[in-house]
Amino acid sequence: MLTNKETVMCIEKMAEMFPAAHCELVHKNTFELLVAVVLSAQCTDVLVNRVTASLFEKYQEPEDYIQVQLEELENDIRSIGLYRNKAKNIQALSRKIRDEFGGRVPETHAELESLPGVGRKTANVVLSVGFGVPAIAVDTHVERVSKRLGICRWKDSVAEVENTLMRKLPKEMWSDAHHDMIFFGRYHCKAKKPECSTCPLLYLCREGKKQAKARGFDG
Repeated sequence: MLTNKETVMCIEKMAEMFPAAHCELVHKNTFELLVAVVLSAQCTDVLVNRVTASLFEKYQEPEDYIQVQLEELENDIRSIGLYRNKAKNIQALSRKIRDEFGGRVPETHAELESLPGVGRKTANVVLSVGFGVPAIAVDTHVERVSKRLGICRWKDSVAEVENTLMRKLPKEMWSDAHHDMIFFGRYHCKAKKPECSTCPLLYLCREGKKQAKARGFDG
């Protein structure tokens, strides 16, 4: 397991590698961000952005999603995986935002997670990106990178990964670290073909050392 100091150093190196790391979901406001994150579950940001380019022209406010027939909304997002369930959740969360939160996206974990289709990861993204609240959203990239590097244990749950990262990193690093780790995992430490041989963190990485031995390059 990496120490707190080693973990911080890893994140700093990722930030050097990807200085422009940011949320790649295109949005103009916090409500659009929320919808985009809900749509992004088990789906790439590229596909979500392709769909929301027209979706956000048609629907600007929660009321717009509430007024339309569910079948029409389903059709608007049909190219996205789990589109039926996501359409239902978007309508339901829009109704709750209108009825219980005055038409505004709520700003606390508990309130966000009370919305249909919104879990811990989505709430963290909205809080961090939308409201500037320090948070670490653990998606597949963050989880994979954390476990490969040895920041946390292979058997750790998503919640345990988040808690470990929060414990090992200063709070002021949380939000940026989330984006740094996503870019590192998406473009370098990939799921199927991680670029271990050129990785500046190879000397620290338990999985990278194993890959180095298997592939015959120096770790």
